[in-house]
Amino acid sequence: MTATQPPPDRHPFVARPHHTLIALSLPVLISLVAEPITGLVDTAFVARLGAGPLAALGVGTVLLSSTLWVFNFLGVGTQTEVAHAFGAGEMRAAREAGGLAMALAALIGVAIGALGWPLLGPLARFMGARGAVEDSAVVYLAIRLLGGPALLVSMAGFGALRGLHDMHTPLRIALAINALNVVLDAVLIFGFGPIPGYGVAGAAWATVASQWVGGVWTVLAVRARLGLPDRVDLRGARALLVVGRDLFLRTALLVTFVLLCTRAATRIGAESGAAHQAIRQVWLFTALVLDAFAATSQSLAGYFLGARRLPLARRVARIACGWGLLTGLTLTAAMLLAENWVARGLVPPSAREVFELPWMLAAVAQPINALSFVTDGIHWGTRDYRYLRNAMLTATGLGAAVLLAADGTARVSLAGVWGITGFWIALRAAFGIARLWPGRALAPLGRARPRQG
Repeated sequence: MTATQPPPDRHPFVARPHHTLIALSLPVLISLVAEPITGLVDTAFVARLGAGPLAALGVGTVLLSSTLWVFNFLGVGTQTEVAHAFGAGEMRAAREAGGLAMALAALIGVAIGALGWPLLGPLARFMGARGAVEDSAVVYLAIRLLGGPALLVSMAGFGALRGLHDMHTPLRIALAINALNVVLDAVLIFGFGPIPGYGVAGAAWATVASQWVGGVWTVLAVRARLGLPDRVDLRGARALLVVGRDLFLRTALLVTFVLLCTRAATRIGAESGAAHQAIRQVWLFTALVLDAFAATSQSLAGYFLGARRLPLARRVARIACGWGLLTGLTLTAAMLLAENWVARGLVPPSAREVFELPWMLAAVAQPINALSFVTDGIHWGTRDYRYLRNAMLTATGLGAAVLLAADGTARVSLAGVWGITGFWIALRAAFGIARLWPGRALAPLGRARPRQG
């Protein structure tokens, strides 16, 4: 049964805004957390094969995640366009947006495979793989590229479903395919009965099989929930690729700053590098919590702008920022309370002396981090991609300049690295908030009439 548009003034958010925001965010959070947990299981399985296979898995996953993350615009852009069309009651436009995005995702996935296969050896060597590690990494990557089209189609399809405020279907798919991946890992890596063990190649085949199950399931779910267009007009891909350009640049800038921080921490010494890695891993997990609010805010803001209910879109921004700030404060408290546990579990004894102050700085920055994430989601929902790109360019330019200047003096400490990271986050949050309150007159949520189209 395809989706129908509820009257905007009778949307659940109008009567129960806080309940609706949380109810939509929780399924997103669980689906976001499922994949990294499965990644940890993959790592645990392959670790039993030895250091070489585990190193090959690390090379393969880093290269794939870095490549495919560039195309996250397929999910972000689709979610916004479907949400706007859903709010406007233009279900044909929503179907066309979803169908186009999934078709484009499939084509991009095939292109990545065709262009990537000849480069696997050089890429593995670039990452430092040699000998048996290089051979295993190439085999792993060659198999994993077969799942590229399915993974990107799922990404676009999840965007379409979330644009319809359907957060539970992506959750069910994510949980099912990650569970399937774990089961197939146990069988294909080590063997079971008449099925031989394939080692690292088995881990790759387990992931590819799960991704294709997820891709087909996602297409069927979009067809049932939204419907598919009779034909796909690829001429409409230009607008989505423009969104992709802005999001690509923004993501590249974000990754660049994170890499510079890791470089600075490692240059200080092995102890600082180890402590930084522990803090960064926890930081990435907290980002998933905050990203759930961002995705929900994106869908709600897009929906109400599409319905031409600007006051309700502003209300989404206020309530989402409030919940984001509260969540950030909760994360701060949790990180401070968990300091000793994290230190014992993730930090080598020799690095604990340099761990305490940076950990505190990372914890205290969580409320600001929450505002940067939530306002990102709101601005995604308003199609304010260029503003987000320029804000990230400014924040990263200033943050990187301070970081490189401090690193160049050889006086920067790990606490300094995380202090500069906090400065970078504060700049991003400031840009996000400034666009909302008081808000420029021509901004999507400003006093002027919101942009349409």
